[in-house]
Amino acid sequence: MKIAIAGAGAMGSRFGVKLQQAGNAVTLIDNWAAHVQAIQANGLVVTKDGHDTVVPMTAALPQDVHSTFDLVILFTKAMQMDHMLQELKAQLSNQPAVLVLANGIGNVETIERYVPQQNIVAGTTVWSSSLTGPGHITVTGTGSISLQAIAPDQFHDLDRIVDTLNGAGLKASPAPDVLAAIWKKAGLNSVLNTYCTLFDCNIAEFGALPNWRELTAGVLEEFQAVAAAANVAFDAQADTDLIAAQFAPDKNGDHYPSMHQDMANRRPTEIDFLNGYVAQLGQKLRVPAPNNALLTQLIHSQEALHGIA
Repeated sequence: MKIAIAGAGAMGSRFGVKLQQAGNAVTLIDNWAAHVQAIQANGLVVTKDGHDTVVPMTAALPQDVHSTFDLVILFTKAMQMDHMLQELKAQLSNQPAVLVLANGIGNVETIERYVPQQNIVAGTTVWSSSLTGPGHITVTGTGSISLQAIAPDQFHDLDRIVDTLNGAGLKASPAPDVLAAIWKKAGLNSVLNTYCTLFDCNIAEFGALPNWRELTAGVLEEFQAVAAAANVAFDAQADTDLIAAQFAPDKNGDHYPSMHQDMANRRPTEIDFLNGYVAQLGQKLRVPAPNNALLTQLIHSQEALHGIA
């Protein structure tokens, strides 16, 4: 399959490597020029268990991509999604399948402005990866993918996409309720990303805190109340169990979440599409979410202290 990875940072690059090694023709697309240039010149460096492997890959800035694709996988950050889709209008002209695996709530609505609903597949993943530097990622642990077509009755290629992902060892499976899956992943991210950023710790260190369950409950109980008001299925206990499963080193315990990486590298975070989204939706639906609102402001305060615009 001919695949574009749009938003080829840490996660996009990891997926790109695995898909290319499975025999697919993969193009990494990203707006970070230094990252793209490093991959073009030297290949992508992948560090795993302390060992480096160099993987030659095709990489390009969006404006330099002139091919079309069978599948476009979007890992672009939520606040950059609209801009990326504008830049890829020509590549979307042949109506490829578009799979969004980016973090946050609200991505599908953004994509629908550029892609027919019947071509969109939404999913979540608990694979992890860190961007060590331009052209260099560090990977830890394993993961899985849950996905579903937005218009299931009109999309007939889901089995092919699942088979392609599984052929690359990405452990993909169809989800019965993709909106619930997106909220479940957003709940996980709103705990692990946010607290690990505020506490400057990795996932295992957060899990070692004696009060991690109380901190988690403060976020997820509000998620559940807002989700219920929005007619979205959400189970705070199931999300807590999923979070606890990430603490082991062979899962994602050694991983620093993407928000922590963004803050450390002085990049804007996705807080407004995680805790902030739920706080705002709660306000609209008259369901208080003070913990999520406070966490959003704490992250924005940290951004301001670091001079992040």
